[in-house]
Amino acid sequence: MHIVLETPRLRLRQFTTDDIGLLFDLNSDPDVMRFLGPAPSLETLQGEIIPFHLSVYQQYDRLGTWAAQERTTGEFLGWFHLRPGPGQDTSNIELGYRLRRATWNKGYATEGSAALIEMGFAELEATRAFGLTMTVNAASRRVMEKCGLTLVRTFPYDGPGPVEGAEHGEVEYALTRAEWEANRDGFR
Repeated sequence: MHIVLETPRLRLRQFTTDDIGLLFDLNSDPDVMRFLGPAPSLETLQGEIIPFHLSVYQQYDRLGTWAAQERTTGEFLGWFHLRPGPGQDTSNIELGYRLRRATWNKGYATEGSAALIEMGFAELEATRAFGLTMTVNAASRRVMEKCGLTLVRTFPYDGPGPVEGAEHGEVEYALTRAEWEANRDGFR
């Protein structure tokens, strides 16, 4: 098991082909997928998504999508990603996560996101971190705000399938390295 990052309560590790069932269960929860669109099939997870994640690990240093586990119990909580921005720009990194409903409102999203932002700026030399979510997804917006990201823009939804709140569009939040450095102890 290749561990990418640990926080006081989280362990982020590379996915393996053995994680397909965990991902399928996570994506099968309609509340988890509420703002994300249709859940991928088991076949899509096996044939496309897991192979894609595994290939990204070979291309980038600590950028990709990682399985999130509770550090003391090893329980699967969901996943986090930190990946190159548009055009595979590794200086402009995208933050994201998807967590099991049972883990919501326990601070895991903020803890993992703040740690990834710190890794991106302090170790990977990124100059900007950003996150995207649906305008109506107040919980994810609040996580980004707690991590120091601020609203940059609202734009029309252009994703797959019917998604709750699509008529309100999506939002982008961002944080620059200079902003993070100026207040790094205040984000968490």
